[in-house]
Order: sequence, then C-alpha cells, then structure tokens
Amino acid sequence: MIYPFHHRADNNIQLGDLVYYGPSPEYYGIGEVVRRVDDHCIVDFRGTGILNIEKDALAMKYLIPIHKLNLGHLLKST
Repeated sequence: MIYPFHHRADNNIQLGDLVYYGPSPEYYGIGEVVRRVDDHCIVDFRGTGILNIEKDALAMKYLIPIHKLNLGHLLKST
C-alpha cells in the first residue's frame, strides 16, 4: 500500500522554499513560503495557478517542496 504524501511527509520546510500544494500543482501553482506559524505556512503563490490564488495558509503536511536540484535546468544562476 502506498500512503498519500501527507501521511508520510516529514518536510523540513524553511522560509523562501518553493512548494506546491497537494497532488495537482496546476490549481494553486508554485509558491514561496513567506512565513511559518506552528504547523502551518503562509505561501505566496503570486497567482501562478489556474485558481489565481495570491496567498494562502496551509498545513505543512500538505505542502510538497520543490528541490532546487530538480529544477537546476530551469533556474537562472544569479
């Protein structure tokens, strides 16, 4: 049996991390963690998804981090 991500997640999400919400990132888009409060994060999605969500507070267990190594081919070096 494969459990849903939020049942097996042990995320160490930090400020500034890029994350997406749930199994369908196209709805909320990709966002940046701008604040942490207990087990919740304020994520700035900047309207990148279909739903045009700007900011939302979400439980960390539902956030999936996007590792920079996986995006190396997309990120510009500064």
